[in-house]
Amino acid sequence: MRSWFKLQLVVGVLCLSVAVVAGCGGSDNKSSATTGTTNTTKTETSGASGGGQTLKLTADPSGALKFDTRHLSAKPGKVTIQLNNPSSVQHAISILGNGVSETGATVGSGGVSTITANLPAGRYDFYCPVDAHKQAGMSGSLLVK
Repeated sequence: MRSWFKLQLVVGVLCLSVAVVAGCGGSDNKSSATTGTTNTTKTETSGASGGGQTLKLTADPSGALKFDTRHLSAKPGKVTIQLNNPSSVQHAISILGNGVSETGATVGSGGVSTITANLPAGRYDFYCPVDAHKQAGMSGSLLVK
């Protein structure tokens, strides 16, 4: 029985070591490119944060319940969505689909709501979860391919 416990301990340590080594990668390459249907949505790859993409989104500054774009795209992997809110109306960002459900902080004028998720290829919905903002049209789709 004691040998079985030692074997389980060794296997656990090996699995943890592999996970740590796999997560230590990264790239020194930095690039940015425009994605989506408008030129206000950026995808940035940054080696400093361990890779991944950042999609930028802005709430309508006039207080209308809409984003500056309804379509985003990204490559599979770590994806961050940053919602800039220049409006005095409270907003947040959420993503839903393919087993992913993430919601960022609710922010007011000048605030940024951020979510990060590891996204496999597929379609996702992004939206504002505050009150009935989604139902009023503050939503869009994210294609990960």
